Amino acid sequence: MSELLTPEAATVMNLPRRDAQDKLRGRTKYTIDRARPDMLHAVLLRSTVPAGRIVKLDVSAVWDCPGVRGVVTGQDAPGLYGIGIADHPLLAIDTIRYHGEPIVAVAAETVELAREALKAVVIEIEPVAALTTMEEALAQGARLIHEDWRSYDVLAEGGSGSGNIAWEAKSSRGDVEAAFARPDVTIIESSIGVGRQSHVPFEPRVAIGSWEDGRAHIQTSTQVPWTVRNVTGRVMQLPPGHVRVTVPPVGGGFGLKFDASIEPITAVLARMTGRGVILENTRQEEMATCLCRENAEIRIRSAVTAEGEIVGREAVVLMDCGAYGGEQVFLTTMTSHTLGGNYRVGAIAITSRAVYTNTPPNGAFRACNGVYNTFALERHTDEICAAMGFDPIAFRKENVLGDADLGPTGQVFEGDVLEPMLHRMDALRERTGTLEHLADGRLYGRATTVGTWFVFVGPSTATVNLNADGSATLVTSGVEIGSGTMVQALPQIVAGQLGLDPDQVIVREADTDAAGLDAGVGGGRTTVSIGAASVAACDDVRQKLLRTAGEMLQAKPEDLVLSKGRVEIAGRPGSGTTIPAVVAHAQATTGPISGSGAFTAKNTPAMAGCAMGHFIDALDIPVFVVHEAEVAVDPDTGIIEVLAYRVVQDVGRALNPRAIYSQIQGGVVQGLGYALHEEVTITADGRIAQDGFETYRVPLAGDVVPVAIDLYEGAPSIGPLGTKGAGEVPILAVGAAIGCAVSNAIGKPVDRLPLTPPRVLRLLHDREPRPAFPHIAPGWTQNTPS
Repeated sequence: MSELLTPEAATVMNLPRRDAQDKLRGRTKYTIDRARPDMLHAVLLRSTVPAGRIVKLDVSAVWDCPGVRGVVTGQDAPGLYGIGIADHPLLAIDTIRYHGEPIVAVAAETVELAREALKAVVIEIEPVAALTTMEEALAQGARLIHEDWRSYDVLAEGGSGSGNIAWEAKSSRGDVEAAFARPDVTIIESSIGVGRQSHVPFEPRVAIGSWEDGRAHIQTSTQVPWTVRNVTGRVMQLPPGHVRVTVPPVGGGFGLKFDASIEPITAVLARMTGRGVILENTRQEEMATCLCRENAEIRIRSAVTAEGEIVGREAVVLMDCGAYGGEQVFLTTMTSHTLGGNYRVGAIAITSRAVYTNTPPNGAFRACNGVYNTFALERHTDEICAAMGFDPIAFRKENVLGDADLGPTGQVFEGDVLEPMLHRMDALRERTGTLEHLADGRLYGRATTVGTWFVFVGPSTATVNLNADGSATLVTSGVEIGSGTMVQALPQIVAGQLGLDPDQVIVREADTDAAGLDAGVGGGRTTVSIGAASVAACDDVRQKLLRTAGEMLQAKPEDLVLSKGRVEIAGRPGSGTTIPAVVAHAQATTGPISGSGAFTAKNTPAMAGCAMGHFIDALDIPVFVVHEAEVAVDPDTGIIEVLAYRVVQDVGRALNPRAIYSQIQGGVVQGLGYALHEEVTITADGRIAQDGFETYRVPLAGDVVPVAIDLYEGAPSIGPLGTKGAGEVPILAVGAAIGCAVSNAIGKPVDRLPLTPPRVLRLLHDREPRPAFPHIAPGWTQNTPS
């Protein structure tokens, strides 16, 4: 007799990806594969200067070009959109703010005809001096990149910005000035600079727009179908309900596809022409205008006692949002929770600014600003230890956040998580052994770092329909972006709740007409938020199913259990009936069985008055990591070899360990690219120089390092079955671990990423200047005007 598993136990398994075979064999139908022969093809005329005023724009001759069926300018969709502040036009109207900004869209019978027609556009732009760095943008008397910023709609409460500062978020807890004035403290200060990182998903951004029954229908490769719906409605001045968004499988996102910059263009052209319109970025367009992880400049200082107590900390972070606020407006919030995370601090004050520059807009990228804030905080921690004679690992064990400790906004953390994870890293290192012998005469370094991130909860809905054959259909606005959540975790959760096999759970593609509101796929939220909504929907279904089965079996619903496709009387295996039989009875008597559920943030409290300009005052689900790297540095070439890499990751509860392992392995490799060789530079004329695979160095197969992994379970979580998001955080502390390990190897401070061979050689020969940010005032209060 087999033992009956609880729904929780039945959910946990190493379920393979159901989409793996189709993706490997090229059978998966992405957005571009859904183009029809009768569709028009759209292309964009983009600016070739980084800043200027449009003094003349005439598209009349374009209409006479062969094959042209539609021409759109900013006047055809004048609404502004954005996050927190509506500052972004769909197409430039009278001002150019970055090199590559779209100005005109043309739809023609073929891509070639559309591109040829662009030559007929008559345009005159009066160039103005571009502000391509944050130092230039923040200089006294600097030209305003958004001259009419005061007229923009503020879309979130508590917004604070002015001039070339798109948004400012601050947190302050305790008396920081008094902490730094204490006679028994040593003050350590660090300055850190990081560059941009490009996402480079295999599938570029692509959208298909059509006009159906007086409404826009957009098929698109996006992570945020409801954002696309709302932005399209806003810029077209339509009720959002007049826009339908459906999402085929997405060929990688990593945060790049959190925007809605091309989808509305296809809808405007479809309305104009009455035809379906497809718009796909070329690889060059994608990389030259992509929403990179932003470059940033950080100044942080701490007051530490001789006993190792951190009594005060203050920090300023400048984030380059590029020409428009975008995701960086929201991400100013996360500075407090990441740069102010990890450690117990007596008093703390942090300010974070999203700064406009005349460069391509930046955006969200896996773990976002947490990646470089963790690098800055962990390098700063090592500099504290070096200056004051503390052992770095012992210092971390003594000071990491624990149960009842306060975060930077006054949030009270639950449970001791990071310290046990550091001990687990000790055990993992002991099991695997260290590889210093492989350095073979090169400079060897090892470092252990920690990181704090979060699961962005937000609203999600789910509907579960039981079918006549006993299968279940899950309807959500979730999107499969390659992480496997929609084809592994969610089928597992629904199957475990309803006593089915995961293969019996059908997961529908996202369709805003069929599914309710969802905040989007990213931030590690899919398994948690959509999973919790799915559990609630399954609870509704289970109650109806058991009630009907009780009538059939003449048993109380509370005496019945669901297992292996059957409804049975508890303790009597083989009794009862099949789920299809119960569904058939219900359809004949009371109607089909379906259920709906919803989930959103629980709004963990922060301390009153501690957070200003924040979108999230406290973390509903904090997630922690411990990373360790061993490196060997060639002193003659500056080349870094990663000898070993170890991860202890807080997962809450591991529903699919194999899937989590793959996410950690992939995230670490992506982080190695950020730490070692992925470099984005801005040319003198405001262009992104690395606009193709020939010039942008992503990790290759030979760069992959096997990762030793330990999944830490049991930390508090409001996620379904105790889960936490596992796909976002594997990249979080990679830059920190590599940077600290390299610093230990070469005996020099590491203040910048990436650590390319030329930079490492400059460090070795004392030719790499340390970051100096004259536009960041020495004290926190001077950087936070009232």
